[in-house]
Amino acid sequence: MTSSYSEILKRVEAAIDAAREIFGRFTPGAIDAEFKAGHDPVTEADRAIDAVLRSNLLRTGEGWLSEESVDDLSRLQKSCVWVVDPLDGTREFVKGIPEFCVSIGYVENGRPVVGGIHNPATQETFIGAIDAGVLYNGQSARASLRTDLEGASVLASRSEVKRGEWKKFENGPLQVTAMGSVAYKLARVAAGLADITFTLTPKNEWDVAAGAALILSGGGFVSSLENGEFLANKKNPLLSGLIAGGPNLKNELLALLGSHIQLTSS
Repeated sequence: MTSSYSEILKRVEAAIDAAREIFGRFTPGAIDAEFKAGHDPVTEADRAIDAVLRSNLLRTGEGWLSEESVDDLSRLQKSCVWVVDPLDGTREFVKGIPEFCVSIGYVENGRPVVGGIHNPATQETFIGAIDAGVLYNGQSARASLRTDLEGASVLASRSEVKRGEWKKFENGPLQVTAMGSVAYKLARVAAGLADITFTLTPKNEWDVAAGAALILSGGGFVSSLENGEFLANKKNPLLSGLIAGGPNLKNELLALLGSHIQLTSS
């Protein structure tokens, strides 16, 4: 992969290799979990992977934002910031559902420019940079070029579906599949394995930065609910939601969702 971010990509690959080794120490579905404020689970694997990501990725002068690290707001003064989720889909990991991953995003002046996502259960690796494209298990891939929303495949949050938040879309044009880990869903869309994914409920930057970088690298589009363009490394990392998909579906999808949300496109 020829890229001006080649050194960053090498670090991402090394970090994924280190995370893969740690995942190998655990058996999904047979691991104890604690619960943080807000009832989010956390495991020994989350913490161990956070440590190896930091050691493989972070260099002097760069910022760091991770779900499993205390937030150091000095990142706000840094032009280059790592935004990571050591284990996205911890609920699935604890239950033994093969929909979890390590998610690594590199942000430059707020823009997600490099992403790496690895699902150890399925042995899928997605890596990309905005000037080089996306590799899916080492092979070139890109976002869907589908032009018609009718019959388009959309990956929905398993927990959102369970709560009934997708009922409004049941009789519409979309073919909905429930899946865990927002990062994994974004990665699959980036590689053209699904057409669309979106969440209309709040997510944190570490959930989506890597996936957003991959989708943009694969030629797709990403829109936040607040103001259209997704920008990261904000003081409050919580965003109200995210919409992503193949480039030719953007306008039709935003029109469909416009009846349910207030969205400014970009």
